[in-house]
Amino acid sequence: MPASSHPHPFADWLGDRAVPLTHLDPEAPLDDLEPLCDLVGDARVVAIGENSHFITEFSHLRQRLLRFLAERCGFTVLAFEYGFSEGVPLDAWAQGQGADDDLAAHLATAIPVGVEEPLRWMRRHNAATAEAPMRFAGIDIPAAGGSLLPALAPVADYLRDIDPETLPAIEQAMRIAGSFAGASAASAAPAWTRLPAADQDALSAILMRLRIRFRAVEVLYVSRGDRPSYDIALRRLEAACHADYGFRAMAGLYAGTGWTADTSARDVYMAESVLWHLQRSDPGTRIVLAAHNAHIQKTPVSFNGHLTGLPMGQHLHNSLGGDYLALALTSITGHTADMRPDENARFGFAVDDVPLPPPEPGSIEAAFADAGLGLSIADLRRAPRETPGPDRYRIQSAYLHTPILDAFDAVLSTPTSTVADIAH
Repeated sequence: MPASSHPHPFADWLGDRAVPLTHLDPEAPLDDLEPLCDLVGDARVVAIGENSHFITEFSHLRQRLLRFLAERCGFTVLAFEYGFSEGVPLDAWAQGQGADDDLAAHLATAIPVGVEEPLRWMRRHNAATAEAPMRFAGIDIPAAGGSLLPALAPVADYLRDIDPETLPAIEQAMRIAGSFAGASAASAAPAWTRLPAADQDALSAILMRLRIRFRAVEVLYVSRGDRPSYDIALRRLEAACHADYGFRAMAGLYAGTGWTADTSARDVYMAESVLWHLQRSDPGTRIVLAAHNAHIQKTPVSFNGHLTGLPMGQHLHNSLGGDYLALALTSITGHTADMRPDENARFGFAVDDVPLPPPEPGSIEAAFADAGLGLSIADLRRAPRETPGPDRYRIQSAYLHTPILDAFDAVLSTPTSTVADIAH
């Protein structure tokens, strides 16, 4: 693998301390992952990232890590970068409801971000294990920001029984939302900008009015129904509110008039969703969290020196402290999946299979390459702070600048990466 002629001192430490791993096969024995027990410790939320969606090796590794954390460390929830509202029926399916073939229908319109195989494993695991079944938890805004309807439709069903007076309002919101709905934010956000300003404002006003009403008459709603139904309906409504805010934030960002870090609304919703699931689970519940590296990092996201976002991982680190562990996944060579906007593509973006150039100096990928490491994991919490660590990591084929030792607790690197066929 490529290595620079002048290795950074951090690479020497990495070469001595990183732990080699044996397998990529999701079904392979798990003994090589035993060092994770010491790394994970008593953490309640262990986040597993990836530097790009649609990468075969990252998908396999996350499945192996999920198996290990469930089977050997007692984790019982998989929280995924997937819609909160859409995750409710997926959890029921993972618990054994319906037929095996029903999963295809549940995922028919979803971006293939790697949720299918973990769900199939969970269903098999739960069928064989009665003592500690695995639960699935969606944490994201609906349709990756592509449509408010997956959240608003079940809220309308809830209000039909609990508060029918509000139905005209939410039905109006759904009509507006349906006029620009897409499969992802890449297609919906441009369509939102083409709405009349009156429709944009009406949608925001209705959603905010309903959200405040939910809070104001909580006692009434719970008395007419029950606490769990109320909590889920409110969380769905909040997802729609955050997604709606995101459209304005993205429009401002592209127009050059946006407020600082205004696109953080999605990440704070995801962080609050993780805490929501944690608070409503049995005492001692531990969560495996799967999301992009840029979402799980514990430091702010900046591009070209400008603060652009406060990620989910920063919020979780602030809330949970040492009970939150961020494990980044990256690769040294191979190919990556670059996503570019394309409103005519199925999900509003095209996926380009791009060869990776040699790792950029100063990156965590360059450190793994300079250390001559293959498939391996490094506990960054043990890294000497007197030796400057890497200050960037790869996102697709670009780099995000951040102090790696502050952003992540550990990094798992693969020698190479390949773009999954499903991405095309």
